Amino acid sequence: MYEVQNIITIDGPSGVGKSTVSRKVAAATGFTYLDTGAMYRGVGWYFLQQGVALEDGEAIAKKLEELELKLLPAADEESDVGVLINGENVSDAIRSPEMAMVASKVSAVPLVRDILTEIQRGYGDKGSIVAEGRDTGTVVFPRAAFKFFLDAQPEERAKRRVMQLQARGVEADFKQILMMTLERDKNDSERAVAPLKKAEDAVRIDTTEITIQQVVDEILRIIVGKKS
Repeated sequence: MYEVQNIITIDGPSGVGKSTVSRKVAAATGFTYLDTGAMYRGVGWYFLQQGVALEDGEAIAKKLEELELKLLPAADEESDVGVLINGENVSDAIRSPEMAMVASKVSAVPLVRDILTEIQRGYGDKGSIVAEGRDTGTVVFPRAAFKFFLDAQPEERAKRRVMQLQARGVEADFKQILMMTLERDKNDSERAVAPLKKAEDAVRIDTTEITIQQVVDEILRIIVGKKS
């Protein structure tokens, strides 16, 4: 029998609303929000800046030794978690669709995965966190007390991403974003290391036709029900 951790995991593919839902659930429960995806985006940005090829294991190991990654708390429920790489604030630079694709590729590198998983578990050891990502319920925190897997139709997810980018003043083409969404789904699901999949004991919630607040309310309802 293993000890259950006081952790909420929220996994799923891109564009299902994980970040916003996770921030709101964290605010409602008083837990700390852990954005694991931001960590992989940060490492991806760092590798690009350093010219590191993902096939070069020696270079990856060397650069990871030089890497100092720090997460900055989100300013509010509507803001993304910030990221510092060796003291440089890269919070805005890592949020493009292109960096999302880079993060997907970086997350398939075993050494990167091992190191970031260890860092993430360090946060989890303190308890009371909402962990968002692709494998938080399956690999990082398999003993989490509450697990959720959010999903939605690819077209709806691409539409949301376009709207999000446009709200930031960034031009976005729906067809291109949809293509990138499908490609990332394929990469994340088929990778050998910690592939994207629903944990057996996770609750699946389809967010295609419901609001963010409805998703949050359902998660909180389930959590309260399990605690009572």
